[in-house]
Amino acid sequence: MKRIVSTIAGLLLAGSAIAETNIIVVSHGQANDPFWSVAKNGVAQAAADTGASVDYRAPETFDMVAMAQLIDAAVNQEPDGLVVTIPDAAALGASIKRAVAAGIPVISMNSGSDVYESLGVTLHVGQDEYPAGVAAGKKLAAMGGSKGICVNHEVGNVALDLRCSGFAEGFGGNVTVLPTGNDPSEIKAKIKAALESDASVDTVLTLGAGLSGEAAVAAMDEIGSDANLGSFDLSPGFLQAVVDGKAAFGIDQQQYLQGYLPVLFLVQNARHGLMPGGSVPSGPNLITAEKAGMTIAGAKAGVR
Repeated sequence: MKRIVSTIAGLLLAGSAIAETNIIVVSHGQANDPFWSVAKNGVAQAAADTGASVDYRAPETFDMVAMAQLIDAAVNQEPDGLVVTIPDAAALGASIKRAVAAGIPVISMNSGSDVYESLGVTLHVGQDEYPAGVAAGKKLAAMGGSKGICVNHEVGNVALDLRCSGFAEGFGGNVTVLPTGNDPSEIKAKIKAALESDASVDTVLTLGAGLSGEAAVAAMDEIGSDANLGSFDLSPGFLQAVVDGKAAFGIDQQQYLQGYLPVLFLVQNARHGLMPGGSVPSGPNLITAEKAGMTIAGAKAGVR
């Protein structure tokens, strides 16, 4: 009987320890961007799998002042771990360093691959954005492109700016950045206007499949454009466009893992002192027509 009681007590204590593991995730991702719903799915699944208390927070718009305030508020709560995106190190660096100085383990995800070490962040889960842009540019140049536009829906987000810069290098031709907001109808209208105003544009790269990639497909359909189209990230609609030959590829950075793995790592660190010895590259993976069909199911399930 004593052994049974002791075992039950141990299980209750273990359950209590699990409940007391608190992780806070602060990202710049906005609710109307389909990309971030997949990343949030990863966060939620990690919480379910570990039994930890995980709080996901993000500003309503791309607002670095508001995001810094969210990080500061998280630090004041003294969580067992903090996950952050770093779209602007200059704006967020002081807040992130405050978390590190407070002894809170910090992991960056998605953006910040170029600066996380300088801020004292433990590791990064994501893709290196500039080389990913270079890979996209080389692929589109190999398809015969000579003049392109890079559709940037968050100018000032360093990760997205790096994608466009990398694209320009890899493409080797004339590339213009087309700035837009996060409204798909606005994105569609601006892409349509850009293509109609310059018939020599033969290449389009968008930086978010569900937000701007699908808008580009719709714009090109309306005007009968035969420009080559590629996009960062995946969505069911854009993947179908790849299958149908309306787009060349999507670049999969596996944002589900970007949400899932940092939470998992921080929970294991809080409970057992475990942490990977280095960063985790979650992409890039070019999803062309040969791979797109089998990837659609994952996108519909909210994990791709």
